[in-house]
Amino acid sequence: MFFGEYQHTIDPKGRVFMPAKFREDLGENFFVTKGLDNCLFVYPAEEWSILEQKLRTLPLTSKEARAFIRFFFAGAAECGADKQGRILLPVTLREYASLEKDLSIIGVSTRVEIWNRDTWESYNGESSMDQEAIIEKMAELGI
Repeated sequence: MFFGEYQHTIDPKGRVFMPAKFREDLGENFFVTKGLDNCLFVYPAEEWSILEQKLRTLPLTSKEARAFIRFFFAGAAECGADKQGRILLPVTLREYASLEKDLSIIGVSTRVEIWNRDTWESYNGESSMDQEAIIEKMAELGI
């Protein structure tokens, strides 16, 4: 399980230091793709396989399903960390998430998310203002 928040930077070559705890749980090879809310999603191979199986069940006759599958898989890349614990993010993924210097890397249960730090802080500001709605939704879900 992934949890916690870490602050890192991306180097000029597009390499990002992945926190040691996350690297351990991600394994040797993992997958990075476009995420929702303008961040990147990072999945261990096992979780990626589970997600792939779920997406295979979506109806190809649905325009929205086809669009989501394309969005999710077209930008995906299989990655691994180097000996220093860095991963190289493809240019297309860096551009999608506006990753230029300062990053927030967060654990979200079955995946890791990589955010532009300013985008993450803005998102957190918006989310914290709506805590009452979040609390109400948690109660509806029985959490």
